[in-house]
Amino acid sequence: MALTTVATAQNGRTKFATDMYQAKHEMIIEELGLTMTQQKQFMPLYEQMEREIYQVNRNARALAKEIENKKNPSDRDYEAAASALSSTRIREGEIEAKYFDKFSKILSKKQLFLLKQTEAKFTREMLKKRKK
Repeated sequence: MALTTVATAQNGRTKFATDMYQAKHEMIIEELGLTMTQQKQFMPLYEQMEREIYQVNRNARALAKEIENKKNPSDRDYEAAASALSSTRIREGEIEAKYFDKFSKILSKKQLFLLKQTEAKFTREMLKKRKK
C-alpha cells in the first residue's frame, strides 16, 4: 500500500510537470506567433535545451542531497556541493547561449527577444498561481 501511495505521488508530480511544460510550450507558440514550420523546427530544440538545463540542476541538487544525508561531511564535500550549486547558473547560461545560435536560424530577431520575455512571463504567472 505504501508503494502505491509513493507511485501515485510520483505520477502526480509527473503529470504536473508534463502539464506545466505543455502550458509553457503553448504560451511560447502563441506569444511568439510561431508558424507550423517554425514549431516543427524550434520546439524539439527548445525541449532538448530544457532537458539539458534540467539535468544540470538535477545533478547539483543530487550532490547537495548527498551531502545533507552524510553523517560527517568533510569541508571538501561541502566545497564540491557549494561549487556545483553555484555553477548551475553559469552552466544554464552556457546551454542557453549554445541554443540561442540554433534558435536564431529559425526565429526572427523579434521572436528571439519575445522568447525570453515569454519565459519570464510564464514564470511570473506560475508564481502567482502558486500563491493562490
